[in-house]
Amino acid sequence: MTTLMSPSLVRLSVSLPAELFAELDAMVAERGVANRSQMIAELIRNALAEHSARERPETLLAGTITLIYRADAGKVRQAMAQVQSDWIPEIISSQHTFLEDDQSLEVLLVQGSALRLQHLCDALRKIRGVQQTRLVTTTALLPPLSSKDTR
Repeated sequence: MTTLMSPSLVRLSVSLPAELFAELDAMVAERGVANRSQMIAELIRNALAEHSARERPETLLAGTITLIYRADAGKVRQAMAQVQSDWIPEIISSQHTFLEDDQSLEVLLVQGSALRLQHLCDALRKIRGVQQTRLVTTTALLPPLSSKDTR
């Protein structure tokens, strides 16, 4: 059942198993979220972005690719640079920092079709030494970077 509360807000009634409800409340408390509604809205947004990427691979998405890798004598960084140079239209920027134990963290700001972003993530994942790769997307897009950017 849904009830219209205001032009931009709708009330939704949901029935959950007691155990799931308790886990949701624990998650809200642990993350310091204001309330259940805010947490559920975030979960739904994430699920919708994933659904859009899976069901409509041509959909334009913006997001990040986060990578953790070992910096083995520069070979990994060289391979990462090569892959990234092949994906210049999708990679907006990158941020790199060194971690403990000879590890590195790199975050790429990306935008492109869901399919292209998944292929980019897969290409990075295949690099020997990359330990973790995660693509997080949103359907909200970056504004055009120049007047020539026609998307």
